[in-house]
Amino acid sequence: MGEAMSRAVFHAERCKGCGLCVDACPRHIVQITDSFNQAGYAPAGCTDASRCTGCALCALICPDLAIEVFRDVKDAHA
Repeated sequence: MGEAMSRAVFHAERCKGCGLCVDACPRHIVQITDSFNQAGYAPAGCTDASRCTGCALCALICPDLAIEVFRDVKDAHA
């Protein structure tokens, strides 16, 4: 049985680059990117998806609902 995988999806076009998610991440893997979205904001992104635990603190703090967190659940019967 493999490890459960989690991933955070950052919707760059919704992000205004406020940085709240950067401060909320306990693993320090969320950063403001060097790119810009169509509105001219530098959106946040995950720098190391393999270290994401799926805690969803980034998504919970985001005022623009620009982050979704997905968690793969281990099947206890497998």
